[in-house]
Amino acid sequence: MSPFQQFIEYSIVGIAAGGVYALIALGIVVIFKASRTFNFAMGEMMMLSAYFFYAASVTFALGPVIGMIVALIGSVAIALLIERVAIRPMLGRPFIAVVMVTFGIGSIIRGIVGMVWGPNEMQIPGILSRTPIMLGDIFVPGKTARAFAIAVVIVVVLIAYLRYSRAGVALRAAAADTITAYSMGIDVRRIIAFTWIVAAVTGCISGVLMANVNTLTPHLGLVALNVLAVVILGGMASIGGVLVAGFIIGWLEAITGLFLPTEFREITPYVLALVVLLVRPNGLFGSREVERI
Repeated sequence: MSPFQQFIEYSIVGIAAGGVYALIALGIVVIFKASRTFNFAMGEMMMLSAYFFYAASVTFALGPVIGMIVALIGSVAIALLIERVAIRPMLGRPFIAVVMVTFGIGSIIRGIVGMVWGPNEMQIPGILSRTPIMLGDIFVPGKTARAFAIAVVIVVVLIAYLRYSRAGVALRAAAADTITAYSMGIDVRRIIAFTWIVAAVTGCISGVLMANVNTLTPHLGLVALNVLAVVILGGMASIGGVLVAGFIIGWLEAITGLFLPTEFREITPYVLALVVLLVRPNGLFGSREVERI
């Protein structure tokens, strides 16, 4: 394979991985947009959803379809519990206090998963075909390509829904001015709960996809650390920006692995995010907030 073909192959695989990053980042962004809460427990929620899928489809032998339904229901229930018990009472408190609460929630989830399922790797039922996709002489792993297709379709559908639905309009109104939204009859608390449901769904699907492409371990949630660079690059409150930023970060990681030692894959996304923030403090697609007095 020529160097150019190798570059193209790594680029395609990286962009495919970036599609799943965008799906995870979308859950983080919608919560932040509605309540200015940065959910550092997103990775652990994603990982727990994958274990729900494993328990239903393997432990109880219900099959992948029922397993996915159980995982979605369990993920939404956990997200609503977190929002109602831990996040809602903290609204209006200092930003760092809410962030520490989400850190604590993530630690609790990791501890529970470790106690219930242990630290060993597990194989979940294959819901993605391993048949590779050939683009001429370019080889694309089948699972990666199909995970990308599923993730991108879901991201685009959710972006369109949040852009044109009444719930999306209410979300943008609550994000723009909470007091005015309340005065217009919008139940901001329900909107915030709705964003946690969106995060639960995106986290569940991305968790099952990631566990299918790789393996299921309690460390699966660490993938969300890479997603932080996606959120920063795209813009903390830019729902559409996460898709493009996901592609960029995924591509950058893959190309870094091609030309540099593997350790640099963890660094380069944050280097890029830092450079962008120096030029555009609100990210590539974030908008500058203006406070009127």
